[in-house]
Amino acid sequence: MSGTRSRRTEQNESAAGAAGFGAGLHIRGRIVSAAHDVADGVVSVEGERVIAVRTLAEWAVTHPGSAELPFEGTLLPGLVDIHVHGGAGHRFDTEDQEEAAGAAEYHRSRGSTTVLAGIVTAAPDDMAAQVAALRELAEDGVIGGIYAEGPFLAGTRCGAHDPRYLTDPDPRLVQRLLAAAGGHLKIMTLAPERPGFDSVARLLADHGVTVSLGHSDADFASFREALQPNGLASSVTHLGNGMPPLHHRSAGPVAAALAAAARGNASVELIGDGVHVDSGFGALAFAAAPGRVALITDAMAAAGMPDGKYRLGSQDVQVSDGVARIASGSIAGGTAHLLRCLAWAVRECDVSLVDAVRAATATPAGIAGLADVGEVRAGGYADLLVVDDDLTLRRVLSRGRWL
Repeated sequence: MSGTRSRRTEQNESAAGAAGFGAGLHIRGRIVSAAHDVADGVVSVEGERVIAVRTLAEWAVTHPGSAELPFEGTLLPGLVDIHVHGGAGHRFDTEDQEEAAGAAEYHRSRGSTTVLAGIVTAAPDDMAAQVAALRELAEDGVIGGIYAEGPFLAGTRCGAHDPRYLTDPDPRLVQRLLAAAGGHLKIMTLAPERPGFDSVARLLADHGVTVSLGHSDADFASFREALQPNGLASSVTHLGNGMPPLHHRSAGPVAAALAAAARGNASVELIGDGVHVDSGFGALAFAAAPGRVALITDAMAAAGMPDGKYRLGSQDVQVSDGVARIASGSIAGGTAHLLRCLAWAVRECDVSLVDAVRAATATPAGIAGLADVGEVRAGGYADLLVVDDDLTLRRVLSRGRWL
């Protein structure tokens, strides 16, 4: 990578040594993940990896005579935010690697130990350059990959995307993005009604990229046809946003998405910030599609920042009372972090902690095809959160070291 990357790597190695990286670590608490709900257990870590997940009694048998471990609190897998555009005043839609790294570092400090860097609709040359810059951060492990939201979106549902750059799905542009990404493009959002959708969806799928439907005005039948098992799409971008509302005489994309998810043919993103969707809508999504809801933030640069003026792509954004909007009034991304969205699901949508944790970890990791993250298991990366009973963050373990 560049000299910037080398400095970052050296800084990480230095910090890891100071923290006792690789020396072995045993963390006791209630372990909650998609596969575990252990009232009193121990997660054992060696280097960057988890080497064992056991009950306290099992751990004690293998460590006779050891001092009693302190009970730290509730232990969660590191959160996985697959749809995020920035934070702490920094953006992912940039060619500046330090800028993008700053956004990733902010979300990591708030518990999202894995993020996909989201870019938005822009001129083709700009999108390709941004992807190329983000590729290096993905290779260095700063981000988990890249999410391209646009430019193949419906003009009538463009939201905060600049309508000047919207276009029909173009295989040549996709080839440019794939080449620039070097295997790190994980998800791309397409509107299924745009001409050329089928060929581009096939191209993306052939390269291991998850096709996500969104920013669409398609009717129920067209949207359903584009989803698996008949179509190639397996994900739906921020359900309820960038699409017609659910109506009992015009079911539209929302109903098509939930029906597909209920059958195990798709997963749905849900922005759990309490702004983009009502808690009742969130409860409906979790009830209709158990195990198929992925909580996301859709956060932009204003996440973790005060109200004021920001940018998303080429658009000016005004944030007031924590809500980001462009001049037209359209919501322009979120300002929350993912742990807050998880807490919203538990408190406001009456979702169990295990199901909410799954929606912020294992399910999004599966959508993006990310291995070794999103779960607390032997062999996986040692990404772990310690939270209180009220889901307040206490500590973050990232790749085996405390932040």
